[in-house]
Amino acid sequence: MTPAQLAACQAPQLAPAIFVQLTFASTTIYVWSGLGSILWNGQTWMGLGALLGLAPVEEGTTVEARGMTVRLSGIDPALLPECLGDFQLGLPAVIYFDVYANGALTGSPLTAWSGRMDQPTLDVAADTATIAIACESRLVDLNIAVDRRYTLEDQQMDWPGDLGFVFTAGLQEQALFWGNYPNTSNNI
Repeated sequence: MTPAQLAACQAPQLAPAIFVQLTFASTTIYVWSGLGSILWNGQTWMGLGALLGLAPVEEGTTVEARGMTVRLSGIDPALLPECLGDFQLGLPAVIYFDVYANGALTGSPLTAWSGRMDQPTLDVAADTATIAIACESRLVDLNIAVDRRYTLEDQQMDWPGDLGFVFTAGLQEQALFWGNYPNTSNNI
């Protein structure tokens, strides 16, 4: 955090600027919590104001995946099929944080949260719709079992032609002795 950002966070009135980047199958949307458009990081971020809602970003002292939710409201219900058709599970979602002071950003926004988009939830009214996109941290991948083995076949998937595991199968029932060779056959 820059000194200007720290000073703005400690001011009596806090004016946060939240930037949300959501990647869909055919496009990436850039929105932020203010009004009007703003140019940052080579992109034009569309201001949604109160139409953009975020669940609190949680942190803890343990290593665990903590998700969050992004809500986009005020969407024309006629556009819902197009929005849902472009949605793909697992694409990146990034949230940035900065503070406004004297009508300008105080520095380069900081990454507040990064993860992947999960299942969307719809709330459709007569004239507007709200999409709530659940997002998961990349730490959720720690819960997936790795289905890899120390075998020649598995090694060939990553390193074709490598013979480092060529003798692994023959070692399974091999009796190996470290140090002196035993004098008896039962090794007692």
